[in-house]
Amino acid sequence: MASMARVLTRASKQASFTSTPLCRNFTTATRARPTTSIAAPIRQTGRRGYASGGSAGGGSSKIAIPLGLGLIGAGGYYAYTNDLLPAALSGAQASKTGGVLTPTKDDFQKVYNDVAELLENNDYDDGSYGPVVVRLGWHASGTYDKDTKTGGSNGATMRFAPESEHGANAGLKTARDLLEGIKKKHPWISYSDLWTLAAVAAIQEMGGPKIPWRPGRKDGDVSACTPDGRLPDATKEQKHLRAIFYRMGFNDQEIVALSGAHALGRCHTDRSGFDGPWTFSPTMLTNDYYKLLLEEKWAWKKWNGPKQFEDVSTKSLMMLPTDMALVKDKEFRKHVERYAKDNDLFFREFADAFGRLLELGVPFEKEEKFVFKSTTD
Repeated sequence: MASMARVLTRASKQASFTSTPLCRNFTTATRARPTTSIAAPIRQTGRRGYASGGSAGGGSSKIAIPLGLGLIGAGGYYAYTNDLLPAALSGAQASKTGGVLTPTKDDFQKVYNDVAELLENNDYDDGSYGPVVVRLGWHASGTYDKDTKTGGSNGATMRFAPESEHGANAGLKTARDLLEGIKKKHPWISYSDLWTLAAVAAIQEMGGPKIPWRPGRKDGDVSACTPDGRLPDATKEQKHLRAIFYRMGFNDQEIVALSGAHALGRCHTDRSGFDGPWTFSPTMLTNDYYKLLLEEKWAWKKWNGPKQFEDVSTKSLMMLPTDMALVKDKEFRKHVERYAKDNDLFFREFADAFGRLLELGVPFEKEEKFVFKSTTD
């Protein structure tokens, strides 16, 4: 249930996208002490700062796109098969045909709302589980191979080893465990649908665009787990990025658009080995990632960890080799420049690419897509 504070927040948040410069220009104090600002929950402010204190998890990993592992039982199959659960299992308002549960948009909206209520947590990372939930949906989907027709969000195979133990998925047990309570409350939804819907909810609740979503994914078993190495490796550059994303069927523009999810979250030394956030507002999706790539000066970080860049002016932000590849490569760079100039353009093209990512390889039986209301609408 959205409170009056959330309603007021929407106005503040919208204003920040149209008239607010990068956080480094807010005040001198923000630049002088970037590691001491601890912001309020994401749905109570327009833009969050970040806290630098250590956390138990979350954020991005060594992957170029996340966006910083107990096994979950293979959940039942989705609602469009003859194995559908009776309506009595769901507390939702669902239509019934012959005693079979057919979830409606309202049922999925309730799942969305439950996810949104779990995201804020001031004891976790920068005050939100949003970035790690986005990363779960991304990594569950980004294993797709268009040539072999394997991988993708259909199956939710990250529930099982060895996929749950792949280095790229380090830390995602946090997101999977977080969503387990929602799965128990709404047992009719597949893990595959839940993880992707939750990613949509997290994007929208962190100020991002509306992302049309449709149900129909079915959970698989361990035999469908994909091999390691299908997700981006942050230590590499443009040739690697193209190999990974072209395998999924994306083009250069979509690679750059999806990279914009690095506006969210941070890396952790106990997961990827890298450390720090990409932007000054890691729980708000904006085009700041692109602006910072172009406008800040970046230098190699002098430390004992893996090679990463840090901003010269505050030494509080970081970029990975795959991030810097977007400005080194002339074809990638032209899209970085487009998005840096126009947040609305970034939102439109990110929503298209991210929505397609979540659907890769899914044999949908229905074409209808849903657009969910955010809690601040």
